Amino acid sequence: MSAEANQNACVVIVGAGHAGGSAAAFLRQYGHEGRIVLIGDEPLLPYQRPPLSKAWLKGEADADSLALKPAEWYGENNVSLRLSGVAERINRAAKTVTLASGEAISYDFLILATGARARQLPIPGSDLAGVLALRTAADAELLKHALGPGKRLAVIGGGYVGLEAAASARALGAEVVVVERESRVLARVACETLSTFFQDYHRARGVTFELNAGVEAFEGEGDHIRGVRLSDGRLLPCDVALVGVGAIPNDELAKDAGLTTANGVVVDLAARTEDPAIFAIGDVTHRPLPLYERQFRLESVPNALEQAKQAASAILGRPGPAPEVPWFWSDQYDLKLQIAGLPFEADRTVVRGDVAAAKFAVFHLKGDLLQAVEAVNAPPEFMAGKQLIAKRAPVSVEKLADTSVSMKEVAA
Repeated sequence: MSAEANQNACVVIVGAGHAGGSAAAFLRQYGHEGRIVLIGDEPLLPYQRPPLSKAWLKGEADADSLALKPAEWYGENNVSLRLSGVAERINRAAKTVTLASGEAISYDFLILATGARARQLPIPGSDLAGVLALRTAADAELLKHALGPGKRLAVIGGGYVGLEAAASARALGAEVVVVERESRVLARVACETLSTFFQDYHRARGVTFELNAGVEAFEGEGDHIRGVRLSDGRLLPCDVALVGVGAIPNDELAKDAGLTTANGVVVDLAARTEDPAIFAIGDVTHRPLPLYERQFRLESVPNALEQAKQAASAILGRPGPAPEVPWFWSDQYDLKLQIAGLPFEADRTVVRGDVAAAKFAVFHLKGDLLQAVEAVNAPPEFMAGKQLIAKRAPVSVEKLADTSVSMKEVAA
């Protein structure tokens, strides 16, 4: 199709999360005039997900305040919504998507933004009421109503979402225990300095930890959870358990349509699959990371936005956005953690700032190239680190460690 024809093409977006909702908005922003159909399996308009473990649990946010766009935007911008709609099949030859309702929707271009789902523990008691995940507003609402003074929360998995939920639960007066099979929290996503810091910070605020601990079963009374049975036989009493042990990309729809998957839908830098009419964006993708010369699956809002821009630009024949440095964040208590880059092949770390004062950054280097930075309450280190990662220019380790040298000077 020509660029002019593409401008009037019908674009169907499967998945109405941050990635899918943003793709619809960018298409209109970039001048797309054709039909847009947005299919989401939740009853809600596209909304922000990160506040679910924080503001939503504490009663400071709801579906309206977290909506990406107000309800009237969709009608005003001719975006046809299929909420509570489940896409079951893609017919690539006919260029149709069939919903569980039986409706077949034709497309000129298809964007898969199907996200990821919480990994479940295949152990006895996983189906008990009160064994929860935290991926959707419905999940967050269930967890919110289970928390409060005197309640006991068991968090299975010491990742970022689990720790954020632990902080929110403590703010609500609940008792919290975090169960982690590794020897430290954040073991798969953060360095030991950061892990130790967050463990100590949570402990000082009343969270207890069971490290090197396996979970054998959830045990209940009736159909509701009442405890977590550990591998060593101990029972941890609880009123609710939050399972946060990773996520699985929802790539089955793509796989069934014959598209290549590898822990996510494989795409190029335009977010395009091997089918020129089909794109994939967000948590479901296995995407190129040109800064690191590899493919990887990312789970973050910045990634969702970047790929939404990539797909919208490619459909409309616009130049694609410049590749971005991957970045992430986590808010716990009064801490703001900002991470830029990924520590692939890093061979040393440099700590800058004061860990005891909760104002520091850990820089990960490969030789004299900066690969990643983890910054706690340290925005200048995060921003300058992000710039240095993008530049791929040698960094002075001495200046990086010296807080008397400004980050602006280090980055220059």
